[in-house]
Amino acid sequence: MAATEADPSARRSGPRSGGIRFDDVTVAYNGTVVLDSFTLDVAPGEVVALLGPSGSGKTTALRAVAGFVRPASGRVYAGGRDVTDLPPYKRGLGMVVQQYALFPHMRVEQNVAFGLKAQKVSKSEIPGRVAEALRMTGMAQYAKRYPRELSGGQQQRVAIARALAIEPAVLLLDEPLSALDAQLRSGMLAELARLHRELPDVSILYVTHDQIEALTLADRIAVMNDAKLVEVGTARDLYKRPGTEFAAGFVGNSNLLPVTVAECTPHADGSFRARVRITPDADPVTATCTEPAGAGEQRTLCLRPHFLGLAAADHHDNAFPGTVTEVQWRGSAHRIFTDVHGHEVRLDTNELRNPPAIGDEVWLHFSAEDAVLIPAQVAGGSR
Repeated sequence: MAATEADPSARRSGPRSGGIRFDDVTVAYNGTVVLDSFTLDVAPGEVVALLGPSGSGKTTALRAVAGFVRPASGRVYAGGRDVTDLPPYKRGLGMVVQQYALFPHMRVEQNVAFGLKAQKVSKSEIPGRVAEALRMTGMAQYAKRYPRELSGGQQQRVAIARALAIEPAVLLLDEPLSALDAQLRSGMLAELARLHRELPDVSILYVTHDQIEALTLADRIAVMNDAKLVEVGTARDLYKRPGTEFAAGFVGNSNLLPVTVAECTPHADGSFRARVRITPDADPVTATCTEPAGAGEQRTLCLRPHFLGLAAADHHDNAFPGTVTEVQWRGSAHRIFTDVHGHEVRLDTNELRNPPAIGDEVWLHFSAEDAVLIPAQVAGGSR
């Protein structure tokens, strides 16, 4: 769905000439806070994914930008304007939702033209804008069809074309691929990435609970839980160097082990290397940390399953022992579950000709650069 062009009397005192800004935004329903003191900037041309479980506040944040919910406090800016007090149809935003919301009695070209007519764009300009939007989404040859004559993926392309036709500075995507099957979703991810390259000046706020979508599309990811912003950063930073247990567990698979710091020293790259123990009598292993940690401090060791390898018992530098509890064959790979001092640790590896058996003792090794220490606290939600 698309809103019409904002009227010229709207305030233009926003902090930047484009993009999106949440300034300490709180939203409450019947006294229950569903978005708590939310502050976030989306730069012009940037794609930011709001990633989190159901009920985390991500859709509420998007609806606050769209104008469908009213903040109890704070301000919302879009396209360089304070839009907090504007109704949705005056915000000039493009929006795509998971239900597509196409008009069944209208042909594809009529659906795409709907927002332009609502904006009172001149009749002579509408056909060209519709044709361009359909070209960008690969739907030009379906212009005369009705929604019922299209697949789910094609209907979603039409919804995106309709949002793009009004040439918005801000595009809001609310779990747009969740209704598609896995194969269609993969194809649409590639299409959305291509569209972003074609529209480098459009700011995109993308709501999803699917980490693959977020990692694939977003310049930055804002991880949310319990109505709050937990952590924000680039996909690579959140994956390689998460700062919280919740982000480490939600962005990619991870093993999270409680450890005690034995020593910590500066490293040439500006980070630190810490020697840590899983139990007081265990051999120490080395991991990376972004800030110094004192001896005796409790931290959490984050290890991605595919960064772990199997080592021989007589060669276990930077490794710890575990007992195999389950082995899963996944075609081209094995996932091995182990018990390490009472904690489950998963290892993902290429298919093994002779995988270990349940009950076998194995050594799990890793590089210090692939392991990171984070504060020993749970930000909320499941790992």
